[in-house]
Amino acid sequence: MYLVSIVGHVPDEIIRCLSAFLDVSYIVRRQVIDQNALNSLDSRLRVFWQQREIFRTSGICPTGFSLPRQHSLMHYRHQIEDFGVPGGVCSSITESRHITAVKKPWRRSNRNNPIRQMLLTNLRLEKLDAMRIDFAARGMIPAGHDTRRSGLEVLGPCQENNDGDGGGGEGPSEEEDVLGHVKLAQRRGESICG
Repeated sequence: MYLVSIVGHVPDEIIRCLSAFLDVSYIVRRQVIDQNALNSLDSRLRVFWQQREIFRTSGICPTGFSLPRQHSLMHYRHQIEDFGVPGGVCSSITESRHITAVKKPWRRSNRNNPIRQMLLTNLRLEKLDAMRIDFAARGMIPAGHDTRRSGLEVLGPCQENNDGDGGGGEGPSEEEDVLGHVKLAQRRGESICG
């Protein structure tokens, strides 16, 4: 239905490229993939690789393509042969883990020997998670209590309450158990240090 709606609005090469890509997507999402389907996958991938150049030559992507996900298409056949049908596997799971394990620790580093700092950050976060599990097992905190929401994760962005003053609110949340409460000053005052 999508291809029919763009016919006449974009060049025919783009239609052929998108058609080949959609065919590849439909083939790999099948519940059963036989030898004929794998051969169709190879032929449609060849068409996609040839036809995608229209995006470069027409100026849509003049500097080239974002290749990591397109490159993974080359490995689909071998992975299907080795491991079976993907069954709707999505790369967003690994991307979210990449954000947690790499991007956030990178942002926390001072960029001086960042790998060491990132590994140390990940190690400390794992220890905090292990501590939370241990405390919950011992009954020291309620089971399922998220320590990051109760203040151990201090590097996250500040969120304002409904008043817009950046304070912590006026009472306990109805969504979680509150183990303590701190009321901050409503506005900035003079420093007592002089």
